[in-house]
Amino acid sequence: MYQQLLLFLFIFLAVWLGWRYFDLRRALSTLTKQLERGEEPSVVCLPLQELVGAIRAQRSAYKAQLTACETQRARLSAILEQLTDGVLIADAEGRIQFANPAAHRLFGRSLLGHSVAEAIRHHTLVEAWWRCRESGELQTETVEMPLSRHFLQLVVIPDRDMSGGTLLLAQDLTRVRRLETIRRDFISNLSHELRTPLASLKALTDTLQDGALSDPEAAPRFLGRIHTEVDALTQMAQEMLDLSKIESGQVKLELRAVAPRKLLTSAAERMRLQVERAGLSLRLDCPTDLPNVQADAPRVEQVLVNLIHNAVKFTRPGGKVALLAEAGQGEVRFAVQDTGIGIPADELPRIFERFYRVDKSRSGGGTGLGLSISRHLVELHGGRIWAESREGEGSTFYFTLPTLNG
Repeated sequence: MYQQLLLFLFIFLAVWLGWRYFDLRRALSTLTKQLERGEEPSVVCLPLQELVGAIRAQRSAYKAQLTACETQRARLSAILEQLTDGVLIADAEGRIQFANPAAHRLFGRSLLGHSVAEAIRHHTLVEAWWRCRESGELQTETVEMPLSRHFLQLVVIPDRDMSGGTLLLAQDLTRVRRLETIRRDFISNLSHELRTPLASLKALTDTLQDGALSDPEAAPRFLGRIHTEVDALTQMAQEMLDLSKIESGQVKLELRAVAPRKLLTSAAERMRLQVERAGLSLRLDCPTDLPNVQADAPRVEQVLVNLIHNAVKFTRPGGKVALLAEAGQGEVRFAVQDTGIGIPADELPRIFERFYRVDKSRSGGGTGLGLSISRHLVELHGGRIWAESREGEGSTFYFTLPTLNG
């Protein structure tokens, strides 16, 4: 009897253990499949509760880390997308593995998979990259690209986490160089223009102090010249003030419907005496049926006066100046044409820059601000301004204004 009871208990225990074993295997199989499918683990049997809890905790921590990584990646991607500097990443073999949009714009081609030399295409920049690879130190080079005429600075940084890879930062310094050139031109022009009237004023006042003041014939003449030089200085200061106001947005236009012929006639009358004194002829050619333009008449007249003044200044006696206007698509095109000495072709792109003068040795004063002021005023009206010229044959300055119903 006792032996039968032990046998029964042994058989019961074996069956129970076998059932629990197969139940545990089934639970583990279910848990494995859920994890493979990326599903949330469920409590499939009591002995696995602690394991499932640990897996759930690890899964939550992993999801949180993944979310944080994705957020950081999205931020970094947005920064690189909007960055104006080109960013390139090259592997140890010198193959481009990453390039942001700015890099594609700077180098003008698809860069991924190409070598550094094929991508940047400038021997000085390639040498900087080689020096960085060999020395393991940051390298910087600035060059002028031969085709685009852009100034490019390349900073090469060794990436020690990439086993020989490099990070290349390409910066377009063209605008900075242009601003530096403009600043130098401003200082040079302003110094030149101030030196002449100030020297004249000093000489005139010294002469008057030395006794010319009591000379009834010389004194009025010298005082008249002093008055002229002071007017020149005043005009220079006023032009710089006008340009500063225009560029800072302080000038507000009062747009009204104006007849193109009225604008040309008013400017011609203001400048006619100066044109005649220079020994030039002034012609006005403007149809009376042109549509009205939307314009601030005094400001447009200022543009025309500046252009006529330039034409007179650089046209020899006996030459001609013409004021023209014609209708376009939703606009009227104005032109000031002269038979003067013209502008060299390589100077044309810069003539509307502030403080820029084509040739400081040519006759005629001025700060080089008139054309820059004109460009800003025309653009404030929603128009365009440009010039065409052939050296020795004269120049034509064009600008457009939108029509009333344009």
